[in-house]
Amino acid sequence: MNPQKGNNEDFDIKANSIRPLKMDLLVLVSCKKGSAISYGTFTIQYSLIKMSKDEVKSAVKAQLSQIGTSLDTEQFKEDLLLQISSLLEDSEPLQPSDVQSYANDLVNIVKDEGKMTVAAQEYAGQILSVLGSSLTSIDLTPGNISALADTAALIVQSSSHLLGAFDRDKESDITNYLLSAVDSVHTFLLANKTPDQEPAVISTTNLNIYANRLSPHNLQKEPFAVVNSSASFKLPNLGSDILPVGEPVDVKMAHYNIDPWAEGHPISSIVASMSLSKTNGSGIPVANLTEEIEIFLPRLNASTVDTSDVDLGRYSTTVINITTPNITLVIKFSPSEDLTLLVLLGYQSQPTEGNNKATVTLPQQGNSQDERYTWVLGPDALALDVGVYNLLIRPKVPPGVKSINASVTVTSVTAQCIFWEEARANWSDYGCRVGPKTTPYVTQCLCTHLTFFGNSFFVMPNTVDPTKSAQLFSNFAQNPVVVCFIGAIFVAFILTAAWARRKDLKDKAKVKVTVLDDNDPFAEYCYLVKISTGHRPGSSTSSRVIVTVQGMEGDCEPHHLTDPEKPVFERGGVDLFLLTTPYSLGDLQSIRLWHDNSGNHPAWFVSTVVIKDLQTEQKWNFLCNSWLSVDVDDCTVEKVFPVASEVDMKGFSNVFFSKTTTDFCDKHLWYSVVCRPVNSSFTCVQRVSCCFSVLLCSMLTSIMFYGIPTDPSEQTMDMGQIQLTWSQVMIGFESTLLVFPINLIIVGIFRRTRPRKKTTKKEKPQKKSEPPQTDNDIQNEFDQNNLTEDFLIKDIQRITYLFAHAMRCPFPKTEMISRKSDVNTLLSELQALIEQQHLIHKNKPSSVFPAYTYHLTKQLKNVEGEVKLLGPSGFSRPGCFIQVLLQVQDMLKMLESLVSSLPFAEQQTSNSKPKKHGCQKDPPWWFVYVGWVLVIGTSVISGYFTMLYGLKYGKDRSVSWIISNVTGFTQSLCFTEPVKVVFIGIFFALVMKKVEAEDEEVDTLQKKTTAGSDGLSEVCFAQRDCTQSYYQPPPPGDIEKLRRNMIKQQKAQALVMEVLIFLGFLSMLLLVAYGQQDPNAFYLTQHIQQSFSKGISDSMKTNDVFVWANTVLLKNLFGQYPGFITDGNSKLVGNARIRQVRVKKDTCKVAKVMLHTVSQCNTPYSWGNEDMMSYGPGWEEFNSVNGSEEGITAWQYQSQSTLKALPVWGLTALYRGGGYVMDLGPDKQNATMKLQYLFNSTWLDEYTRAVFVEFTVYNANVDLFCIVTLILESSAVGAFQFRSVLQNVSLYSSVGSFMSFLMASRVIYFLFVVYYMFLQGKLLKRQKWAYFRNKWNLLDMAIIILSWSSLSLFIQKTVQGNIDIQYYQKHKNQFPSFHDTAAVDATLRYVMAFLVLLGCVKLWHLLRLSPKLYVIASSLQRAWDDMSTLTVVIFIILLAYSLACNLIFGWELYTYRTLPDAFTAIFSLQIGIFNYDEVMNSNPALGAVIISSCVLIATFVVLSLFISIILMAVTEERENHQPSEEEETVELVMMKIMSFFGIKSKKKEETDHNPGH
Repeated sequence: MNPQKGNNEDFDIKANSIRPLKMDLLVLVSCKKGSAISYGTFTIQYSLIKMSKDEVKSAVKAQLSQIGTSLDTEQFKEDLLLQISSLLEDSEPLQPSDVQSYANDLVNIVKDEGKMTVAAQEYAGQILSVLGSSLTSIDLTPGNISALADTAALIVQSSSHLLGAFDRDKESDITNYLLSAVDSVHTFLLANKTPDQEPAVISTTNLNIYANRLSPHNLQKEPFAVVNSSASFKLPNLGSDILPVGEPVDVKMAHYNIDPWAEGHPISSIVASMSLSKTNGSGIPVANLTEEIEIFLPRLNASTVDTSDVDLGRYSTTVINITTPNITLVIKFSPSEDLTLLVLLGYQSQPTEGNNKATVTLPQQGNSQDERYTWVLGPDALALDVGVYNLLIRPKVPPGVKSINASVTVTSVTAQCIFWEEARANWSDYGCRVGPKTTPYVTQCLCTHLTFFGNSFFVMPNTVDPTKSAQLFSNFAQNPVVVCFIGAIFVAFILTAAWARRKDLKDKAKVKVTVLDDNDPFAEYCYLVKISTGHRPGSSTSSRVIVTVQGMEGDCEPHHLTDPEKPVFERGGVDLFLLTTPYSLGDLQSIRLWHDNSGNHPAWFVSTVVIKDLQTEQKWNFLCNSWLSVDVDDCTVEKVFPVASEVDMKGFSNVFFSKTTTDFCDKHLWYSVVCRPVNSSFTCVQRVSCCFSVLLCSMLTSIMFYGIPTDPSEQTMDMGQIQLTWSQVMIGFESTLLVFPINLIIVGIFRRTRPRKKTTKKEKPQKKSEPPQTDNDIQNEFDQNNLTEDFLIKDIQRITYLFAHAMRCPFPKTEMISRKSDVNTLLSELQALIEQQHLIHKNKPSSVFPAYTYHLTKQLKNVEGEVKLLGPSGFSRPGCFIQVLLQVQDMLKMLESLVSSLPFAEQQTSNSKPKKHGCQKDPPWWFVYVGWVLVIGTSVISGYFTMLYGLKYGKDRSVSWIISNVTGFTQSLCFTEPVKVVFIGIFFALVMKKVEAEDEEVDTLQKKTTAGSDGLSEVCFAQRDCTQSYYQPPPPGDIEKLRRNMIKQQKAQALVMEVLIFLGFLSMLLLVAYGQQDPNAFYLTQHIQQSFSKGISDSMKTNDVFVWANTVLLKNLFGQYPGFITDGNSKLVGNARIRQVRVKKDTCKVAKVMLHTVSQCNTPYSWGNEDMMSYGPGWEEFNSVNGSEEGITAWQYQSQSTLKALPVWGLTALYRGGGYVMDLGPDKQNATMKLQYLFNSTWLDEYTRAVFVEFTVYNANVDLFCIVTLILESSAVGAFQFRSVLQNVSLYSSVGSFMSFLMASRVIYFLFVVYYMFLQGKLLKRQKWAYFRNKWNLLDMAIIILSWSSLSLFIQKTVQGNIDIQYYQKHKNQFPSFHDTAAVDATLRYVMAFLVLLGCVKLWHLLRLSPKLYVIASSLQRAWDDMSTLTVVIFIILLAYSLACNLIFGWELYTYRTLPDAFTAIFSLQIGIFNYDEVMNSNPALGAVIISSCVLIATFVVLSLFISIILMAVTEERENHQPSEEEETVELVMMKIMSFFGIKSKKKEETDHNPGH
């Protein structure tokens, strides 16, 4: 490290001790000048710190000598172990002697267990793991095994000391290191071991190791035990289904006197482990055995023996105190003589034969007296609680014997057989039980497995003790993950519930049936119209929607569907309207819908319409699924929809979409939160609460069964890629039983509970007795202001029009048009029309005339009231009042006579009565509180126990559970559930073919309708204005005009979006392209080129090459700082190498006349004549050559793939990547010796055609790798020419805000690419093969292909770079080839360059929007035929002059040495770039003729014609130019932009001045 001071002098900073922490260092520097002291801080990057491992080793050796002295403290041991761990971290593979040395040192360090801190234990565990791995990685020959036997013992001894220190402060990570070291020792002891020999045993204070290789038939002969330990395993006959046939079995056993696991409850015995494996190391699972494995585990500290003597002649009761719950109680009886004993056990009371916890009769079956008189009470037989148990012993004696002189010694022992479950990180007793041979000193365990447990019908979940909540929550600081996660879910629920409450309030306002304002106040036949707007984007409308209904008996007048209190026809919304008609329309046939195309978003997608007759409760369905829009689908705002038949209703499309829509919007709990039906009683808050409850319950069941280990021998159900075990099926079944029943009950309560009836306040008595004076006042006020003779005329005209419309007869238009028609004339016309229709329809029983007569009577009564209110003063002619009143009364008498003879009034009354529904069986309204109690209870309990489980599991396991739970939930919500709903919809559509009925609550509607008809005033004024334009469909001409205008608006919007999106795309492209470029790359390349090109001449001989290599090359390659080139800024990565390519001998023939003077000839380099033979030193024939390996490889050909190189372009040829190679070594001295050897051995001779010096450097200042190739090539003329090829590559992504911004830009760029792919896919689908005839489409396709190619190249560069870096880190003393990475990087750079080029070309496509630029482009297209012909002529002229110049000057002038060079020179002449002097100096006369003629013909004649063609095409285009649609669109966009800024456009001014156009 050499930071520079202000005086440009370097200084070094050395540390007395090294702490190998991989982080930057902060150095405090103090400078003293005289009496003044100044301070400064410097941050030293970790990459600049050079840590010499040799110095660390020396420091470690010095510190090892201080062990046992006063300096040997806890911190000393911790620092020393840290340094050893850092030495072993990235070291080369250890030799046997190194392993022995480190193991011996480790024993000396850790033997003082009291001074081992937790950190020191962790470092020691890391060292143990490395030593164990090294022990097995060494070639385990018999010689090495015997030499390393002591090393294995030292590793076990260190592990024993580590266990002793581990007993004080336990850390979970240390266990993994310890077990890894023990496993490595086992593997070492079994290496090359002969079967059926003596076992290998290593015994220490706290750890015993056993390893042996046995034949299968010898496994169950003897128990497996260690000499110094009484723990043992005895296996039953395992059989060929478990053990391999004809192959020995490896037995690994370890006894730990100290529990090696940090978690779980304390263990009071030796911890023993045993496993079986094959000779190749693969494990043999032993589980679900029919015969049990017998295991004896001695207790480390024998508990106090609870022994009592019971005299059966005097008393027979003793007391046993149990201090641990759910433990096995072993009671041993030792009678003084053989007796039959009846033993009863009672809890906190004296047991009897009828009241006891357990009973047994002794002796039982057994192999010995001790076993027969032993009673084992395990948890499966009796779950023991903490407390005092009374034991009653009664001897069974023959009849007549009243007393017995005998005694029994009772010994009680509590024990438990458990094993460690790695997946659950806890102790478990599954598959194990305590045996009868258990004593106070040794526990007998009988297990059916070694490392795995068997399966049962119900998989038992993990358990947690809620009584230890305080203890678990005390660990919150160490493991806050699950608690915080559950807390975040509760907070999210509260916020979501608040949002849901607001949504419910908004939806409540929408739940209503809108009574249309333009209903006839005297029409009493009611229809409920339900209109569903689609869910497609843009489905809602702002237009005025009109509907008419056609039936068998007639049709209704147009009705405006609107509600002044709420918005209607929103996306996905359902609107209900009450439409009234004077009479029944009969069976409906069709409906007619249209709108007036008003508002900001007039387009409307209507999904379905359902009309219900409230009198007969008959329904008619209309499957619309159509756009009413001027620019979408059929481009119309008016459509007629027929009634859907039963076949239509059962069609696949209708059933599928109705089922999936209902399931998503109402039935599915999660999705319905957002899009529930507004008329559903299941509120949004309730749905959110149910989701919350289901989520917490699911999380509880998930964490209960998380980490349940499975038996590998368990049979699986293979379903292709999916494999299930029975335990997994049972876990899913049990989880379902725990989660769904209670939540289904909650959802059912919320969904089915009847709504609470609102109580209405009774009106006060005094209000009932008050006359309706206020209503009369309002009515009189209305009469005075609005009731006039003209109003009466319009009302009579409206009645006449509606009557004619209902009777389907012509209406007297003259009367309708005349504004001066008097009332008498209109009434006469109406009376005549009534009499006419009566005569026509009196004999038609199915006519609507009788029904409409009843309605007409009400209307005329209303007219009579209007006439009376108007009075004599309201008429313009005197006497008109009496005449009009008499006319109306005469018509009423006529109609009343007709009505009295018709039964329509009775029918109307009977039809209007609502049907009575059956009694409701839904729960009452107060049941909703039960649902809320269940929601709160399940949520709180589930959340609380989930937090307890999380606190018990530990931080790492909790994080793993959260990740798996969130992943599973997201997958289920985003993929599984939608797919399930879709498949259910398909099933219903294909199999069930049933549409779910939607029950409407119509009782309330009928009551409202009845109430509304009963409360009519004496005089009613219709609010319908038939003169409104929207009551008639728009004319086709207006629709076409609106459609054109809309299309133009859409094109303008699409044009603006196209420009903005492309500018964004181009910005991201430029940012991505230039973000990968480093401006420092050029300066790095220039610096290296200039440094290594010193001493280079235009013509160099072989000796000059070696002189340059020994001076300039080595001086710059090995700079003044070791490992760095030139001035110390660029690190040399690996070694440099020198390589040459040669040609074969005698590769050309010498002319016969010259054979006597020239003996041989060798051609220039080509791939065909390259020499690929292997030679000995001095290019002698290769046989068996003595010498160093590097000296030999310099004369042997190595292929391109072997060297990991690529072909390289030189000045004269393309050279292969293979050749003859010599590595220059890591330092200058070694490189000088190798170059001298090559020089002395004539490594370069006349057959050498090119010499390559290859190396790679890394400059940390600019974070760039530079792959350098210095080329010295010969063209067979005996001289070398110098050329350098350098390429910079960035492999380490710097961390910072700009890099994050650059990564975000890449993501945004590919989002643009995906968007363009979508657009091009739509174009391809629409245009098909015509798509490929458009050049701009091909340009977009090329951009898309190159974009994805750049992504694949970026990924390939990253992967290949990591491979090269890893190879370098493992082979730092070799040449690391980065050529593949450099090639990918170069390809990526070229692809990005072409992307930028094509992106800028596409910018030209946008310039077509400018009229002037469009004229230029059209002119070029018009002149293309003439220009192409003239281009061929120009090319022929230039080619002719190029051929002539190449033949004349090619042998002498460098500019014309090849035909391409000559063509370049002649082409440059046309644009004024030409070297006249070299041509004139070579041949003045001929050169002047060629140059002058070329300029005259090509420049002045042909190019002038070329320009003339273009000018003529421009003139013709301007004369014949026709404005395109795009020009009109651009004009519209510009007009809108200018209007936005307040600028008046010229076109608008012309329109204002010429309004008639």
